[in-house]
Amino acid sequence: MNGLRSGEALLGDLATGQLTRLCQVAGLSEADTAAYAGVLIESLGATAGRPLALPPPSHTFLSDDHSPVEFSLAFLPGRTPDLRVLVEPGCSSGDDLAENGRAGLRAIHAMADRWGFSTDQLDRIEDLFLPPSPEGPLALWCALELRPGGVPGVKVYLNPSANGADRAAETVREALARLGHRQAFDSLPRAEGFPFFALDLGDWDAPRVKVYLRHPGLSPAEAVSMPRMTPAPGRERLEEFFRTVGDLPAGDLTDAERADRLTGRPALTCHSFTETATGLPSGYTLHVPVRDYVRHDGEARERAVAVLRSNDMDSTALDRALTAVTPRPLGDGVGLIAYLALVHQRGQPRRVTVYVSSEAYETRPPRETVPTHDRVRAQL
Repeated sequence: MNGLRSGEALLGDLATGQLTRLCQVAGLSEADTAAYAGVLIESLGATAGRPLALPPPSHTFLSDDHSPVEFSLAFLPGRTPDLRVLVEPGCSSGDDLAENGRAGLRAIHAMADRWGFSTDQLDRIEDLFLPPSPEGPLALWCALELRPGGVPGVKVYLNPSANGADRAAETVREALARLGHRQAFDSLPRAEGFPFFALDLGDWDAPRVKVYLRHPGLSPAEAVSMPRMTPAPGRERLEEFFRTVGDLPAGDLTDAERADRLTGRPALTCHSFTETATGLPSGYTLHVPVRDYVRHDGEARERAVAVLRSNDMDSTALDRALTAVTPRPLGDGVGLIAYLALVHQRGQPRRVTVYVSSEAYETRPPRETVPTHDRVRAQL
């Protein structure tokens, strides 16, 4: 159990407490912190007042324990990390995906009215992702990049499988075309699924359209061959990140000894598009679900620190962030650090993003073993 949960504590109290302490780590002012805590409460709707002693309001795909909130910190060299919060605004709708999506849309439009941004891009593709009888694991998520000044950057995440998993590729292709990226789909690498389609809304220097791909059994060689952006990310640094996070052996292996491949929860790649002339992405992100490749969060933290230091980023903020979310010993559970991501965006410095679970409802116990590549390596 999360040490911050007790008695009749409410989800909103837990989440805003976590957010408030994380805002301190990110260097946000008290005024901005109070404003963003209010936005989070509004985004959670009726669920904010739901006691944590009750089960989660829905089986949301957003987190392993069905918490409708997740945090992330984006690290850059020489800077305090940027803080984001991901929320499912329709979580109060239970497992009714159609109502979940409608509630999510209402939340986005309320944000647009509040902060004066357009939802035209979202409106153009709404019917593709929010049909009357949607399928799949989600309807709409909203991520807020918490900036100084109290006005966040807004991102919307949608489900390409809303009309069926067999039509996900068709849905992504059509959405890209409607948004002016008619050549973009053909630039994507091969994958085994499209988990998310995302849009930047509001005040962004170069608003992105992002396509996420799923890659079961990904190897380092495949991970470094996935980028289609120019200039391409450095292959050596990408491979180092992938091997460090997945705890994969370095060096050449024969096909018979192939142990350098993720065999648990699949890695994801994200390909972001900001211009329509070339059809090529301007960004590439490699997401590794570190929680599936460690015994406990102490190991996940060690890998995150190694990645941050190898990219000349300050890791001390990570420890403060983890303490801000939960007081529990890291060795007592697994999943607090959900993903580690290496982000490349043309014209911007490389960054590392650490995704941190709220663990509002459950802390998964440590595991005795990690996925098969460790066992295979032990046999070599």
